[in-house]
Amino acid sequence: MAATQAPSNGSVRLQVTAAIRDAICNLQYTPGQRLVERELVEKYGVSRATIREVLQALSSEGLVTVIPQRGATVTEPNAEDARDLYEIRSVLECLLVSKFCERASRAQRLRLAVAVEEFAEAVDAGLPITETMKVKDRFYDVLLDGAASPSLWQVIEGIQARVHVLRATSMSATGRGETAVKELRAVSDAVEAGDTEAAVAAYRHHIEQAGKTALQRLTEPPESAANERAS
Repeated sequence: MAATQAPSNGSVRLQVTAAIRDAICNLQYTPGQRLVERELVEKYGVSRATIREVLQALSSEGLVTVIPQRGATVTEPNAEDARDLYEIRSVLECLLVSKFCERASRAQRLRLAVAVEEFAEAVDAGLPITETMKVKDRFYDVLLDGAASPSLWQVIEGIQARVHVLRATSMSATGRGETAVKELRAVSDAVEAGDTEAAVAAYRHHIEQAGKTALQRLTEPPESAANERAS
C-alpha cells in the first residue's frame, strides 16, 4: 500500500487562509477583533511563520489589518470603502443579472424564484444572520450558474469576501431582511416576465438599499447600534 502523502506547506497555508477567511465572513471573528498569532497557531496546528503568511494574504484581500509591532486585527469597514464597494458591486452584479436573463434556462429561472422563497422562509423563521446569509447565498449561486460567465465571476470573486462582511452589516439592521425579500422578489418576477431592463433596475435598487443600510450602520453612534441589537 502506498504511503499517504503529507500535505505541502503551500496547501496547508491555503487551507488555513480559507478557514480564517470563512470565520471572518461568518462573523466568528468580528470587525476590530485582534487576531493573536499564538492563539491561531494553537487553533489551526501550524507554525507561527505559516500564520504570519496567512495574515499577510488576508491583509492583501482587505480582510485583515496588520500593524507592525502591534499585530493583526479584523479590518473594520469604513464608510468610504463601503461606498466604493457597493458602487463596484452594483456595476458587476447588475451585469450578472443581465447575463442571467440572457442565458439562463427555464429550470434556472425557476430555481431563482425558489431561492428567493427559501430566503424569505429563513427571514420569517428569525434565523441568525450567519445562517440567513447562507440561505441568501443560494440566490447568488443560481445567478452565477445561469449567467454562465466565468470571467465575470472571477472579477466578482476578488471582492466577495469584503462584500460579505458588509452584507452582514446591512442584514443585521432591524427590518432589512423583510425588505430584502421584497426587493429580490421584484428581481425574480421581472426575470420570470422576461423583462431584462426591469430585472436589472430592481436589482440595482436592491444594492442601493443594502448600501444605504450598511452605511447608516457604519456611521451611527455605537450606542445606537448596541440598543438596536438589544431590542
